[in-house]
Amino acid sequence: MATRTLRIAMNGITGRMGYRQHLVRSILPIRDQGGITLPDGTTVQVEPVLIGRNAEKVEALAKQHGVEHWTTDLDAAIADEATDIVFDASMTSLRADTLTRAMKAGKHVYTEKPTAETLHEAVELARLREETGVTAGVVHDKLYLPGLVKLRRLVDEGFFGRILSLRGEFGYWVFEGEHQPAQRPSWNYRKQDGGGMTVDMFCHWNYVLEGVIGTVRTVSAQTATHIPVRWDERGEPYDATADDAAYGIFGMETPAGDPVVAQINSSWAVRVHRDELVEFQVDGTHGSAVAGLFSCVAQQRAHTPKPVWNPDLPTTERFREQWLDVPANAELPNGFRAQWEEFLADVALGRPHRFDLLSAARGVQLAELGLRSSDEGRRLDVPAIAL
Repeated sequence: MATRTLRIAMNGITGRMGYRQHLVRSILPIRDQGGITLPDGTTVQVEPVLIGRNAEKVEALAKQHGVEHWTTDLDAAIADEATDIVFDASMTSLRADTLTRAMKAGKHVYTEKPTAETLHEAVELARLREETGVTAGVVHDKLYLPGLVKLRRLVDEGFFGRILSLRGEFGYWVFEGEHQPAQRPSWNYRKQDGGGMTVDMFCHWNYVLEGVIGTVRTVSAQTATHIPVRWDERGEPYDATADDAAYGIFGMETPAGDPVVAQINSSWAVRVHRDELVEFQVDGTHGSAVAGLFSCVAQQRAHTPKPVWNPDLPTTERFREQWLDVPANAELPNGFRAQWEEFLADVALGRPHRFDLLSAARGVQLAELGLRSSDEGRRLDVPAIAL
């Protein structure tokens, strides 16, 4: 059978997500297993080219992982005729320009989120993809993770009956950096550098809500900067100008036309008292389920207990024990790798990727409207985007 190699220029590979999830847990395992196999038996192998601003770091990573090609010259990598795909995991403020230049050069693109700082830029990227005809993919990793795969299966099987609501809790304590190093880069907390919880996470919540429930019609949000001063990578204090928490209520509609209320709290200033760093509870007339990134438990209507409110007596019921695990019924790989494999197949077969730049634009739109809703103190409609 034939073998084809796709050369991937991987920009921002020294960052946490670019390195851990995309290089180490996705592209390198795909390379080391001999690539992916298409339905006709063709093998598609990958050849990464590592790109970053710090030559010493990039070269060290290349040697560590047996990657032959690396560079600090993104422009040259985009212009290189041997480059098939440009992947971007760099700073949000630089992304739209990188993706624009790549698509104009005829390269397929795969990118982290958000794709741009403004809705206008995000829509222009989607339009450019239409004009150039390249295959474009945007990381929608959470939909590929076991917990949400199970949750979506329950939706597809009609387990919930009529869906009523979704509640999500996301976040953890990110150290200020004064006494213990922060787990996230300092630019995340500077608005002028493209940071902020709403900008970062509402694009995730948009595709999660679309992928599990349906269409987002309205948004009402309250943002906050709970920690106003943080310490950067050099140990210097700086003003946190971006929001580190966002509390959103989303009016939704299922494909059947049923209204659903979704609430998602997101915070980098919260201590975790739940099983996973993010959890979603879906309640319906026939049953409920709680899903994290890996686990999912459910409770059917027939198995629902009848709690009685009595503030004079301690609660004796063990509510968590009344839920049943939802089995995977399949071997589910790393979510980032699973989407990479799907995207690579789409590139090789010359077809669109299902999570494209238009999907990403809707995420940027929701973040933009969320910030505006918080500023104006009112609920806003989420209009459909037309290219």
